[in-house]
Amino acid sequence: MTNSLRQAGTCLTLIIVALATSLRAEESEFHSLRDTMRTRIVAEALKSSVNIHTEKRQKSLDVVFSAGKSSKINGMGTGIVIDERGYLVTNYHVVQDVERLRITTYDGTEYDGRVLAYDSRQDLAIIKVDAVKPLTVAKMGSSSDLMLGEDVIAIGNAYGYESTVTQGIISHQSRDVEVNEEQSYQNLIQIDAAINPGNSGGPLLNADGEVIGINVAIRAGAQRIGFAIPIDDARKIVARLINIERHYQTYHGIRALDYKNGRDRKLVVQSTVANSPGAAAGLEDGDIILKSGTVDVVDAADLERSLIGKKPGEKVELVVKRADEEKTLDLVVSSVSASRAVAGRQTVPSRTVTQKQVTSKSVIEKSWNLLGLKLSKLPSEVSLAGQPYHGGLQVSDVRVNGPAYTKGIRKGDILVGLHIWETTNDENIEYVLNHPQLKTIGPLKFYIVRNGETLFGHFPLLVSQR
Repeated sequence: MTNSLRQAGTCLTLIIVALATSLRAEESEFHSLRDTMRTRIVAEALKSSVNIHTEKRQKSLDVVFSAGKSSKINGMGTGIVIDERGYLVTNYHVVQDVERLRITTYDGTEYDGRVLAYDSRQDLAIIKVDAVKPLTVAKMGSSSDLMLGEDVIAIGNAYGYESTVTQGIISHQSRDVEVNEEQSYQNLIQIDAAINPGNSGGPLLNADGEVIGINVAIRAGAQRIGFAIPIDDARKIVARLINIERHYQTYHGIRALDYKNGRDRKLVVQSTVANSPGAAAGLEDGDIILKSGTVDVVDAADLERSLIGKKPGEKVELVVKRADEEKTLDLVVSSVSASRAVAGRQTVPSRTVTQKQVTSKSVIEKSWNLLGLKLSKLPSEVSLAGQPYHGGLQVSDVRVNGPAYTKGIRKGDILVGLHIWETTNDENIEYVLNHPQLKTIGPLKFYIVRNGETLFGHFPLLVSQR
């Protein structure tokens, strides 16, 4: 009898264990159905997204009763980690005129942040925090091969609700949006994912978890209409904003062009400044920079961030691809002052043009038709003192939606260079626009001075217009 009871008990135990094992298996299978590619993408992307809380003061308009008092205004936004040492990108309007920046990472760590650089017209800014440990850098994609209808995910600090995740699709591309007289955007990505106040500066992800845009705006009064700055456009601005010469007074002398076409992303050397570190390293036109130090390079932003903190005389190993062969070169960064002394370096081309090289076609008509610009001599009250330029031409008019307009050039800017030539007079402009090399150089690089700062970009010229 006792043996029978023991056998029955053993059988019951085995049945319970079997049932428990079966339930755990079913639970695991159920969990695996929930653990999708999307959830894994979000979990990873949240590590490189930060929440931004801002404080600024606004003086009361009622001076009589306020006695000049000011009220504190709390703001919010989102940022993206672009370098593990604490460099973040966000929208300029998130940090504009703020007195305090508080940055919260996904693990709850809080930092005080400071605005390192910004471009108000492009609505982008770089924030620096003193990270106590390496931050997770966002996985960057490309906006060169976006498809209408493809899935996207937006992450942001919506209405102060940190790390809010929404999803949608790409509704349209290349949207131009005018916010007000002072702010307009070109070439935005339109999405139907929910974008709310606080999402600004956050990442827009594709189905591979790559950042393809920076969320920037919503259409007031409309539902499911949001916009993002294409990441390829943003990365070009980022490269300028974190430029080592600008912040650290060091210099490499490499002129390179981002090339992005879907998965084909590379930084191609166009030239090096004579006697510069880039020239001394042995870089040649057409070299593709694959790696700089420990940083894998796909664009100019990667190159610049790889050189942050490098001291004059410090050697950085470059890996380049030249004619299907990889080569290792030693780049020794130098100080800006030393480079200027040795190479007579300028941030724009130094080749000038004489009247004898000019054709008879109207420079005014050519400039307007090809560039969308009207240029005039610098007024006597405008000076380039302190700038390394021999002169320039003031932008007196810009054709709406023309090449110059779409690249952000505005009335009052000073054009100081095109490609490798300075632009000090009308003859310079005409020579450049009639030059046979214009057919082969691709997008025409321009340099302008605005508020004492040199900016650059590329005109997407159509050779057939010439």
